[in-house]
Amino acid sequence: MLKIKVQDLNKLFDAISEKEPLYMPLEKAGEANYGLYKTGEKTALDVLKTVKSAKDLFFPQSETIVKFKTEGKNITVEDIREEVKPFVLFGVKACDFKAFEVLDKVFLADPVDTYYQAKRNACTVVTFACRRPEESCFCKVFGIDAANPVGDVTIWKDDENLYWRENTEKGSKLTESVRYLFAEGGEKDVQNQQEETRKIIEKLPFSSLDLSYFENTEMMDIFNRPEWQKLSEACLACGTCTFVCPTCQCFDIREFKASNDQIIRYRCWDSCMYSDFTQMSHGNNRTTQMQRYRQRFMHKLVYYPENNGGLFSCVGCGRCVNKCPQKLNIVKVVKTLGGKKDD
Repeated sequence: MLKIKVQDLNKLFDAISEKEPLYMPLEKAGEANYGLYKTGEKTALDVLKTVKSAKDLFFPQSETIVKFKTEGKNITVEDIREEVKPFVLFGVKACDFKAFEVLDKVFLADPVDTYYQAKRNACTVVTFACRRPEESCFCKVFGIDAANPVGDVTIWKDDENLYWRENTEKGSKLTESVRYLFAEGGEKDVQNQQEETRKIIEKLPFSSLDLSYFENTEMMDIFNRPEWQKLSEACLACGTCTFVCPTCQCFDIREFKASNDQIIRYRCWDSCMYSDFTQMSHGNNRTTQMQRYRQRFMHKLVYYPENNGGLFSCVGCGRCVNKCPQKLNIVKVVKTLGGKKDD
């Protein structure tokens, strides 16, 4: 275990960014999101939840995938992929790191998404243990220990020090490059913080959510529950829940004419909550908001686990709890269908 004084953290960030691009929570326009660190940036490491999750570094909100050059009736395809240089992703909470596992099973399954794969392989992930989780957090329900996240490196922080533990070969390489900034020690401080954090987690209102109904009930029985109609009635179809979710992976592929002889094809995040989601010439097979609402939560709680060894497509980060304007989040679905009344 290593430690560094809090007042020296900018030295650490500068040292990392001098060798490799460093992405971490930064404050811009009063909000915290992951961005490229540069000396003098206003960091937001102590913010519990960034607005968007860290998945943006591997699966960007918008990403060019190919370009076409046109000359009369001739079309030339330009492969725009380049080697992704190593970079560091710093400050990832345990829930967001667990979300990478969910995304990996989608993008790294055959056929492999090479755009996603290249960025995952190039990245060294530094996870950040939670110290004071809030009422909307429920990662414990999904077997996540917010006090001891995994990753290439794990860090903890209190008012005086940041504590550092390398976990993998990538983590050891990063540690070696900044070792001169650290002193030895901190094990007892970390243990004490972990104990306090776990005590907080046990008292959070959603930490005892029961998922057994979704694990032990036939898919069509859940699908046909009449409660879906009432649950979805107030949904605005704004898509906020999908855009802040660290595990949502739906995207659309579009094209635009960049110039008289060039067309760019790109992909961008999409939402199953939208009426035109997957719409083709024949229309859309989910014609009501109830059907779209049900699709979102059936995928999180039923479809994805059935196809991935019981792994839920939710990590309990609580972003949807905080952001849904109508409070129609996954917690409400679990409580309603699982037979428990809302608090």
